[in-house]
Amino acid sequence: MAKKSAAATTSATDLAEEPTKTTSMPRELEVPREYWQTTAPYDPARLLESWETRYERGKALRDQTPREAHANWTPAADRTDPVATVLASNSGREESLIPLRMGRMAESPFAFLRGACAVMAGDLARTPISGLQVVIDGDAHINNFGLYGTPQRDVVIDINDFDEATVGPWEWDLKRLVASVNVAGRDNGLDEAERHSAVMRCVGGYSLNAQRLMKLGVLETWSLFAYAELERNEAVLKSVGIEIGNKFRAVVKKVLSKAQRTHNDTLLAKVARRQADGGWRFVEDPPILTSLDDDTRRKVIASLVEYGETLPSEYRIMLHRYSVADVCHRVVGVGSVGTRAYLVLLFGNGDDDPLFLQVKEAVAPAHAPYLPPVDFRVNHEGSRVVRTQRVLQSLGDPLLGHTTIDGRHFFVRQMKNLKASMPIEFLSGEPFEFWGWTCGALLARAHARTGDIAKIAGYIGKSDTFASALADFAEAYGDQTEHDHGALVEAIRMGHVHAIHDDTL
Repeated sequence: MAKKSAAATTSATDLAEEPTKTTSMPRELEVPREYWQTTAPYDPARLLESWETRYERGKALRDQTPREAHANWTPAADRTDPVATVLASNSGREESLIPLRMGRMAESPFAFLRGACAVMAGDLARTPISGLQVVIDGDAHINNFGLYGTPQRDVVIDINDFDEATVGPWEWDLKRLVASVNVAGRDNGLDEAERHSAVMRCVGGYSLNAQRLMKLGVLETWSLFAYAELERNEAVLKSVGIEIGNKFRAVVKKVLSKAQRTHNDTLLAKVARRQADGGWRFVEDPPILTSLDDDTRRKVIASLVEYGETLPSEYRIMLHRYSVADVCHRVVGVGSVGTRAYLVLLFGNGDDDPLFLQVKEAVAPAHAPYLPPVDFRVNHEGSRVVRTQRVLQSLGDPLLGHTTIDGRHFFVRQMKNLKASMPIEFLSGEPFEFWGWTCGALLARAHARTGDIAKIAGYIGKSDTFASALADFAEAYGDQTEHDHGALVEAIRMGHVHAIHDDTL
């Protein structure tokens, strides 16, 4: 395993030309990155290899790391206690919210997996890799894919959480995804054979799309996205032999309808009220939504000045049309609980034109201690989140930016506008499998934007060898996650860890 380093983040545009080598670093991570993943200036005369040649180079990587090797998962003898790792990841968080984070993680093995990215990051650092690197999401579990609105007001399906994004082995993303498929399947009552089938479909989605994307033009690859209105994707899916089942169609149609009803106006009615003086204020709902002291409130509002300067010029002009009405603290997610997250209410063209911005703390990604240190053009965690989101997502939030408050790094994005999550906990059978397939296919497209998808496709190949290996890994890691979750529950029961559950609030 690599020695821990001080370097925390990177993005496709922030990379040094070659990573600084660290003692004990796996040799697969020490190889020079693809030149487009570096800060090297554009070289218009550089010769590129054909996708066929790069595909063969990917196949050759099987000699040093056989695909079957990815099936193995056995915890290392010196593996850090998972509860200790979780507690260590609480460092720097708001103390009053840590018990809520522990309570949410204890709800189920899948909730534990979601919150324990740091645990799995340490585990993945001990697993085989091919040596190919991409901008990874870092936390690509199936609940971090969902529906959101584009600048054109369409609703698309894509990865939608980038707090842990950095540069690393593509397998780490895919292994976290298949582990989440397995663990969520357990929570949903799927037996071992059904979990195996679901993971095979998930890897099949990644593999099939990798094989398709390796032949496409670069600009075409960067222009791809998946509509939530599934009929608009029909022709592409049929061209690769994929049929969408009616049950999955029904689920997505329902979630799409929810996304289309979720916008700034509906959120305003839920979380804020007009006051006697005519102004608007958030309505407290502790501990989820709480007011701020005057000093913190002023600092959050003042931070929007720096945020505005990080926006593209056209959206900076648009931001000038809005004024801040109120600010509050809002708790979201599982793994993010305890990090500082503020919700800002603004109005533009009158009281019927609200805008909500989330100002969320950005900390070093969980995989950073196990990756080579890098140099940065912008040494800011919020900037890392913004830049990696822009390269991984096909169509992103136009109001995405970053800022700083009291020396802490934050990123800023729209809150809730045309967004909805898939009801993972209610899925089984064909809808569950097809959602896994969809997530796998979307992950391949994200990786194709920043990595060499032809080499990855060559390494995977067209057989089921790699998918079968990951299905075995996912089952073994599912067992591990249940064990780790049980350890946290026991620590809470024994009083070693303080937890608060949402249903007791």
